[in-house]
Amino acid sequence: AGAGARGRRARDRERRMTRLLLVEDDAMIAMMVADMCDALGHGEPVTAMTLAEAEAAVAEARAGRGLAAALLDVHVGTDAVWPVADALAAAGIPFAFMTGGGGDVPAAHADRPTLAKPFRVAELDSLLRALVGG
Repeated sequence: AGAGARGRRARDRERRMTRLLLVEDDAMIAMMVADMCDALGHGEPVTAMTLAEAEAAVAEARAGRGLAAALLDVHVGTDAVWPVADALAAAGIPFAFMTGGGGDVPAAHADRPTLAKPFRVAELDSLLRALVGG
């Protein structure tokens, strides 16, 4: 195999090793998005179904077990995900929002990408490539 093929394999392997955080309180949607991420070669994400779980995952990432990117459902239970978005921004971890509608994004995060639910695999793939490169 040539250098180009080796480089592609190395990039593909790196993509498979990408550590993603998925914050989603609906178990069925979380499983679907996790399966999509895995099928796209990003591996199965770390899934947080509560703000406390998400905040713990970000704290862990800041302590050395890094995250490449995060996908945040705008509403987690009855709470907005803004504290997690703030923590990710402070840590320099790229992220995007997912929403089924509603929930104005605060001005501090208005420049972050947003996926409207339901979304297609190709839309998720484009978003993840933009977040983690590739």
